[in-house]
Amino acid sequence: MSNNPLPIASNDLLADIRQVLRSAKSTIVKAVNSAVISAYWEVGRYIVEYEQGGSARAEYGKGLLKSLSESLVPEFGNGFNVTNLKFMRLFYLRIQKSETLSHQLSWSHYVEILKVDDEMAMRYYLRECSECNWSVRQLRRQIHTLYYERLLASRDKATLHAEANKPKAGEIDDPREIIRDPYILDFIGIPQGEHFLENDIEQMLIDKLQHFLLELGKGFTFVARQKRISFDNDHFYIDLVFYSIPARCFVLIDLKSGKLTHQDIGQMQMYVNYYTRTQMYPGDNPPVGIVLCAEKNDTVVRFTLPDANNRIFASQYLTNMPSEEELRQLINESAKDFIN
Repeated sequence: MSNNPLPIASNDLLADIRQVLRSAKSTIVKAVNSAVISAYWEVGRYIVEYEQGGSARAEYGKGLLKSLSESLVPEFGNGFNVTNLKFMRLFYLRIQKSETLSHQLSWSHYVEILKVDDEMAMRYYLRECSECNWSVRQLRRQIHTLYYERLLASRDKATLHAEANKPKAGEIDDPREIIRDPYILDFIGIPQGEHFLENDIEQMLIDKLQHFLLELGKGFTFVARQKRISFDNDHFYIDLVFYSIPARCFVLIDLKSGKLTHQDIGQMQMYVNYYTRTQMYPGDNPPVGIVLCAEKNDTVVRFTLPDANNRIFASQYLTNMPSEEELRQLINESAKDFIN
């Protein structure tokens, strides 16, 4: 048998065939997933309707899921254990069928989303997960780090109540909507409170850029690292520069491994002024500056910046995952200035 490579024409043919087969395989996987999701919703509907069938069924209903599981598992597999049947029942009760038709979300996605008790938060994760194509692991991390609550910490009450029911995301008018506080940087793998040079933290974030973009939020693109700006013979370096597509603006980030000072805020004000006057493109909104620090002082922020400020922000970063209670406390403290 010859080991000679295929002629160029044959290689092109092989590439075309592979593309067709891969496309067909992807279509089949999506179709199967969509059918499975729809079937699980219907199973949940049948269970709920049976339970609501009157007092004659109420007593039997106490052991209904166990009995169903014992009958279904031998024929259809462990996907119909009692735990999954409970989620199918909840699936029907909490999510409208029209919301389940997207083939982008697997059953594992829905199981994670259904664990979220708050209705508005659940619907937010349902929409964002589909739009941003989060993996199950990414979705789980966003839920466990209270991503939704941190998102709302910088919004007013009207925005808070409207968030879960808004249409597909478009442009953002208020830059506070893209700011998180705190930022959870547990993925860089250093203990909270351990001292690191700012350059070291910057390098860790660059090494884990995909994780950092997920933490920043939807629609961020990386622009530059150590962006130099010069005034005569003085040179300054902005640690990280991103662009927010929804907010249509540059986002400048300076990392501070210690306690925030008023000089840090003043320096960021200079960076924002520079970008506003020299770097904006037609249609851009003014840039946003974030001083990302290990220890934030809200009083320093309040008295350094003007009352009408909506472009300079200070956010704390955490390098390990706090408990849910600790994280909620941090979020509540960050939200006081916006939702009171």
